[in-house]
Amino acid sequence: MKLKTPEWWYRRETRDMPRTRFLLTPVSWIWAAVTARRIARAKPEDPGAPVICVGNVTLGGAGKTPVVRALAERLAARGVAAHLLSRGYGGRLEGPVRVDPAIHTTAEVGDEPLMLAQGAGGGFPVWVSRDRAAGARAAAAAGAKAVVMDDGHQNPSVRKALSLVVVDGETRNGEWPFGDGRVFPSGPMREPLKAGLARADAVVLLMPPGLDTPDPELLAMLAPRPVLLARLEPAAPPPTGPQVGFAGVGKPWKVERALAEAGCELADFAPFPDHFAYDEATLQRLADRAAQFGAGLVTTEKDWVRLPPAWRSRVTAWPVRARFADEAAVDAVLATAGL
Repeated sequence: MKLKTPEWWYRRETRDMPRTRFLLTPVSWIWAAVTARRIARAKPEDPGAPVICVGNVTLGGAGKTPVVRALAERLAARGVAAHLLSRGYGGRLEGPVRVDPAIHTTAEVGDEPLMLAQGAGGGFPVWVSRDRAAGARAAAAAGAKAVVMDDGHQNPSVRKALSLVVVDGETRNGEWPFGDGRVFPSGPMREPLKAGLARADAVVLLMPPGLDTPDPELLAMLAPRPVLLARLEPAAPPPTGPQVGFAGVGKPWKVERALAEAGCELADFAPFPDHFAYDEATLQRLADRAAQFGAGLVTTEKDWVRLPPAWRSRVTAWPVRARFADEAAVDAVLATAGL
């Protein structure tokens, strides 16, 4: 059973959860030690094409996948044939396999790879592979001049030409991208911040709506690495009229906030765990709730691809895209990898 991301993970002060964190702390020490040992002992493999890893130091909700798409678009604009690589979380195919939206489902390849492969203009070549090195080799053999890997900052099996860490720039209302810095399961960190940033070549700081200037304390923590500012922007306006929103992503409360800030008339919002598999009963409950308000249903693109086909015409997908504030700065970082 999947659990929703605890909001208290991202609070610097969590006086309502001291016992929980205290009990989970020994497990956090073990998690951090195992991760550090695995990374230290690995012998990364060169797959035959430069790999750009878009990862993070926290568990989910940082915005990696939109950044992957934005980087692929930037590479395409520079004439570089980029293929995308994902573990295919939630899919049953071990790979390496190239995603074909005409035949593959989220149950086979996962939601994020399918979403990227069926994007506007036909999407990008997307590969899923539990073995990241094997997936990168397959992409290189198929003609990729660069491989943009969605997640994998803590996966040492493949040599990375460039490691980018995506950080959520939300620092308002007590929310902090790293919580109080505790490692999973007592906090959101995959590994200690200092260790994760030490392997990063640059940071992509995703600024939230309404916040134009990064928090100085946060910038100081990320220094001296280059910081690329980006923002998630709606690719289309939200649907008109009252809506019941729902999302099964790392931080569903941010989807609710973003819809409201984009002008959506939210009558209600239902959060679900990341990669949640929507069944008929759950969707019918959402439809019944919407009927009570005379409302439509709206969700993210990532959630929409997980819906049964019969439900897709009944739910509006609300797309967002990552936009870099300074594309020349992005190009300069890519140039350090020879791209």
